[in-house]
Amino acid sequence: MWLQETSKAERKTLVAAFAGYGVDAFDYMIYTFMIPTLIALWGMTKAEAGYIATGALITSAIGGWLAGILADRYGRVRILQLTVLWFTVFTFLSGFTTSPEQLLVTRALQGLGFGGEWSVGSVLIAEMIRARHRGKAVGLVQSSWAVGWGVAAIAFWAAYSLFAPEMAWRVLFWLGILPALLILYIRRQIKDPEVYHATRAQMTKDGDTGNFLEIFSPALLRTTVFASLLATGMQGAYYAVTTWLPTFLKTERHLSVLNTSGYLLVLIIGSFAGYLTSAWLSDRLGRRQCFILFAISAGALVVGYTLVPVTDALMLVLGFPLGFFLSGIFSGMGAYLSELFPSRVRGSGQGFCYNFGRAVGSVCPALVGYLSTSIPLGTAIGYLAGAGYLLVVIAALALPETQGLELSAGDEALAAKA
Repeated sequence: MWLQETSKAERKTLVAAFAGYGVDAFDYMIYTFMIPTLIALWGMTKAEAGYIATGALITSAIGGWLAGILADRYGRVRILQLTVLWFTVFTFLSGFTTSPEQLLVTRALQGLGFGGEWSVGSVLIAEMIRARHRGKAVGLVQSSWAVGWGVAAIAFWAAYSLFAPEMAWRVLFWLGILPALLILYIRRQIKDPEVYHATRAQMTKDGDTGNFLEIFSPALLRTTVFASLLATGMQGAYYAVTTWLPTFLKTERHLSVLNTSGYLLVLIIGSFAGYLTSAWLSDRLGRRQCFILFAISAGALVVGYTLVPVTDALMLVLGFPLGFFLSGIFSGMGAYLSELFPSRVRGSGQGFCYNFGRAVGSVCPALVGYLSTSIPLGTAIGYLAGAGYLLVVIAALALPETQGLELSAGDEALAAKA
């Protein structure tokens, strides 16, 4: 119902950000479905598969920070268009690769745009939406990850039904070029927020060109450090689970139902519900309490899902709450990071912290692949995810609560509160 209180401009921005992040999800998650096929076709090892996933996440961290810096300087909308174009082109090119080494290069280049889109889109939404609905709005955009993931699962099923495996995986990558049409919508319908224009005007008046290194100044350093650790724990745990879940279900649980993506669709539906619920709770309970609640719940479920012997039927039931907490924890992140940093370095601060977490967390898929050579794959997933969620709790306790803060051109006072 809160959407009825938004303006036409706010709703257009929500549509653009929702679609952009959903495409992000499709382009990233589609690779996780292909891992068993590429292992069979190319003789690729699990470790090599993990390195490809990690390579894309590392470059996405670089792209996210760079996009945040550029968005502070050249505008949110302009850089958003660039990031969408970049990651769709390199997803398409991935369909022409013929070896793990080539795929590593194209996925790494795709990661630059993948990371940039979230950084810019979440700042755009946070600055456009009023404070009382900011958590719900950013959470709604975050929920598009489940939509993109679901589309990837359906596309996987369709492609493998219509084509032989050696062609199906290429078709899925080639489909990644279609979302480039989103750029036309962004270009015609979306404008930069007023707070961005007001901030730039004030900086021009003061002769201030801005410095992205301000996030490491004494006033902001503590915030930058713990916000980065918060993002690290969330993403390390998430990537450890989602990158390897299709392979875990097929190779260790031997689930034939995976061929219809049934188990994964239950997980994805749970994820969508988790995003929306957590977005609402973030505005009601506060950002930190929501993070801690979801971290503890997700950690317990991941351990149960991967380490405790359960029946296939129970795994199917557990898929919904696992997806609910595993994904829902991210809903408040975009709003929270935007509230922690002043307008002049909001893109830089948010881009750095979230993508520092992505860079460090990106080690987890490769580490899971490496550890699985000596311990069961499920055990490796459970250990790393549990450690990540513990880090989330510690970092959340060290950061301030920002629920209800209004963002304005003169919001440098946020730094003092943080």
